[in-house]
Amino acid sequence: MKALVQNQYGSADVLRLEDIDEPEVGADEVLVRVQAAGIDAGVWHLMAGRPYLLRLFGFGLRAPRLRVRGRDVAGTVAAVGARVTRFRVGDEVFGTSLTGSFAEYTRVPADRLAPKPANLGFVDAAAVPVSACAALHALRDAGKVEAGQRVLVIGAGGGVGTFAVQLATALGATVTGVCSTGKVDLVRSLGAAQVIDYTREDFADGRNTWDLILDSAGNPTLSRLRRALTPTGTLVIVGGEGGGAVFGGIDRQLRALLLSAFVKQTLRGVVSAEGADDLGTLGKLLEAGTIRPVIDRTFPLADAADGIRYQHAGQARGKVVVTVP
Repeated sequence: MKALVQNQYGSADVLRLEDIDEPEVGADEVLVRVQAAGIDAGVWHLMAGRPYLLRLFGFGLRAPRLRVRGRDVAGTVAAVGARVTRFRVGDEVFGTSLTGSFAEYTRVPADRLAPKPANLGFVDAAAVPVSACAALHALRDAGKVEAGQRVLVIGAGGGVGTFAVQLATALGATVTGVCSTGKVDLVRSLGAAQVIDYTREDFADGRNTWDLILDSAGNPTLSRLRRALTPTGTLVIVGGEGGGAVFGGIDRQLRALLLSAFVKQTLRGVVSAEGADDLGTLGKLLEAGTIRPVIDRTFPLADAADGIRYQHAGQARGKVVVTVP
C-alpha cells in the first residue's frame, strides 16, 4: 500500500510516499481503508520529535518508532479482528489510529472507532476525532463547564478552538473567542457571543473576566491568563504548544498544576484520549447539526507534507485534511 513515511526526525522534508506492507490486524482491531485523515498539531510534534520529552514516552529516542504519521481517520472497514463484533466489512467509520493514518490502510483498535455520522462525508468526519475530543474533554471533564458560565476560548479559529466554541455554546455557556483578524467572522458564525481580535485587543486588559478559560494557543503566560479569570475560575490548557525544545508547552501545564495548589483558581492541563463513547457523543451532536467541522483545505496523500507545513504555520481556519484516493 502507499503510505507517507519517515525514517528520521525532522521537518516535513523527511516524509516520503512509499510502498509498504499492509498492516496485519489484531484480534481487537479493525483494518480501515482510509478515505481521509485529519492533520492535528501532534502530527508535527511526532514528525519533528519535539519537544524532546516526547521521545522518552515510547516514540523513539533517535528515530520514530512508528514510521507513518497521522491519527485522525475516516474510511470503510476492510477487515475485522477475531474478537470484534461492533463492526462489519463495509461499515463507514471514524476514529483515531495508533499506527498512522496517512496511508491507504491503517489498523485501529475497535474501541477507538465509531460509526461515521450519516450526514458527514469522509473529509468532514476525518476532521473530528482528535480535535473535537480534546475540546470535549477540556470543557466537560477538566473545565466542568456549566450553563450560564462565561467561557473564553483562546485559539478559537483553530482545530480545537472551532469545536470548543460550538460545544461550549451547546452546553449553555456564553462564549468569547480569541483569534486573528481573518478568523473573526468564522468564530462569530460558530456561536461566539463576542470575538476578540488579538492583534487589536488584549483579553487580559482587566475589563472582563471569565469563569472558564480554554487555551489552545500556547502563547499567553500563566499570569496573563489568571488576570482574565474570575477569582475562583478555571483555566484549562490544551496541548503543549510553545515553550522550548526540551519540554515544549508541557512545562506550562506542569507549572499551572503546581500553582493551582496555592491559589483559589483552578489551573490544569488536559491530555485527551479518544474513545468510542466520546466519538459516539460527538456523532450525535454532528448528526443533529449542533456542531460542525470547519475545513480550511484538503491535500492529497502525495502532498500531505505540504498540508503539515500549512497546518503548523498556524493560519488554518479550522482543520486541514489529507484525502486518500
